[in-house]
Amino acid sequence: MQSGRPRNGLGLGIMRKIGLIGLALAAPCGLATVSAAQAADPSVTPDFGALASTPSAPKRKAVDCRAPDAPYKDYNCLEAYLGDGFFERLINYYRLEMGHEGPPADPKAPPSRRAGWQDAPATTPPFPFAEWPYGGSTNLGVTRTGSADSPLMMALGNTGVGKWMNESGIQVYGWINGGGNLSTNTSHFAGNNPAAYMVNPNSIQLDQAVVYIERLPDTVQRDHIDWGFRFSTIYGENYRYTNGFGYMSYQFNGHQLFNGYDFPMVYGELFIPQIADGLLLRLGRFISLPDIEAQLAPNNYMYSHSLTYAWDNYTNTGIQATMALNKNWFLQFGVTVGTEAAPWHMGQTMPNPFPNPVFPGNTMLRDPGAKPSFTYGFRWQSDSGWDNIYVIADSTNDGTWGYNNLQWYGITWYHRINKEWHFSWETYTLSQRNVLNANNPLVTGPGGIVANGGFPFTPANGIFFNGPNLAACPDPNTLTCTARVFTSLVYLNYQFSPLDNISFRSEFYNDMEAQRTASAAPTRLVEFSVGWQHWLSPQIEIRPEVAYYRSLDAPAFNANPFAVPAIPANKNSAFIAAADLIWHF
Repeated sequence: MQSGRPRNGLGLGIMRKIGLIGLALAAPCGLATVSAAQAADPSVTPDFGALASTPSAPKRKAVDCRAPDAPYKDYNCLEAYLGDGFFERLINYYRLEMGHEGPPADPKAPPSRRAGWQDAPATTPPFPFAEWPYGGSTNLGVTRTGSADSPLMMALGNTGVGKWMNESGIQVYGWINGGGNLSTNTSHFAGNNPAAYMVNPNSIQLDQAVVYIERLPDTVQRDHIDWGFRFSTIYGENYRYTNGFGYMSYQFNGHQLFNGYDFPMVYGELFIPQIADGLLLRLGRFISLPDIEAQLAPNNYMYSHSLTYAWDNYTNTGIQATMALNKNWFLQFGVTVGTEAAPWHMGQTMPNPFPNPVFPGNTMLRDPGAKPSFTYGFRWQSDSGWDNIYVIADSTNDGTWGYNNLQWYGITWYHRINKEWHFSWETYTLSQRNVLNANNPLVTGPGGIVANGGFPFTPANGIFFNGPNLAACPDPNTLTCTARVFTSLVYLNYQFSPLDNISFRSEFYNDMEAQRTASAAPTRLVEFSVGWQHWLSPQIEIRPEVAYYRSLDAPAFNANPFAVPAIPANKNSAFIAAADLIWHF
């Protein structure tokens, strides 16, 4: 019997050898042709794989790296697409990302999250986050060093400084945010208050120009201790919403500057992966942990902020620990010096020119709220990642009235309904004890405590403007009372395209002693807003919105406390249309 080998096998073997010899002879010519083409246009990526294919396989065309979107099709084209000069690279990167949901993906990049951890519940764009937010920590298990998408870093990428920064994981980036509003309020200064982040009605303003210098610790890996830091600066109208007594506060409390600067985040971080599923320690000044919203414009659904966010804790200084027990459960514990308080004010005293029953000594604390305080809470996320519950007690102590010594207890719940819809809900209560009573003439009348400077927050303490408010206590005979707030806030969000989201915001805010919002009297406020977030690219976002506010009990709007004479709140409602632009760099 014959074997399965074809009878003409010898002839085919000879033909194969001839073909291989011919390919070997032809290869130098082909390489020369490719080299010539590459020399003529370095943006053309040669396809060496086609040279090794069989004669019958179709040859792929060379990629034109200067074509629109070329790096999205072939990541190797990125450098050729960007070019060499700083401004050339900067402009080309903005142009490249225009209309896209994110930067071109690097196929060689390591995984961006730990194996087995929940998928990101959202995307940015169009939302302000991909992970359900929590404070006091770089996101555990899903953060890689040097992972911010920054046109500035891309422009610096081929320079010596840029290469050193990329190798070390240090990045510099930020944004400029400006907007304007049309309002039914008319008082020139602060007439929109207590609506926040656009205090002047019918005006255009620079909200914030922000620069970050940071290194993010790598929290995905589990084999070594890693470190990070952030140094941030902010300039614009929004500095008033990061103001801490003792941190450049002469601008807000001493001069009532409309635009000012601050350093709201100056901290270092240490990530220890060997403890549980990772422990992160943060030391320095940082944004307070709770809330759906934050002071930084890109972290919010809408241009304006809820009353719930505008009138609670802003920044803390101290040490904060966040430990992942596993992918579902995180625990947090922190020690700080209070809210909006500087460490050097702790225990510091000043002369008391008018001893009284509330502040009886010849000296008094410069800031009674600057004292050891404790933050504790937990975060739970479902296996699907579609539900997240975050419970926090923020910067708690004995609650004595300070510059902003708020005792905050609350809960936030995030729920993804489907790819297009999710909601974010928050409720909290906060309080301060021993707040001076604005309704008692022994406090506010001629010859009283306030007139004679018998309390800490006076011009002698550098506070000419924007001191902590007094309370409208129910009993006019008491010198002090506890000022309390209860609030509930919900955002319902609908993503109708990868670059578009609509947010519906509704809230109830009960300022029981009028201490937070400085309304004419204790009042309940409600608000209904709708905003559209439209991204031209991952770097450029516009956010138009309309909002209706209503004070149910006492006038709360259209005041100007700095006019002479002061204009008290005289409107129970306000309608505000606004829009802003965020331009990242």
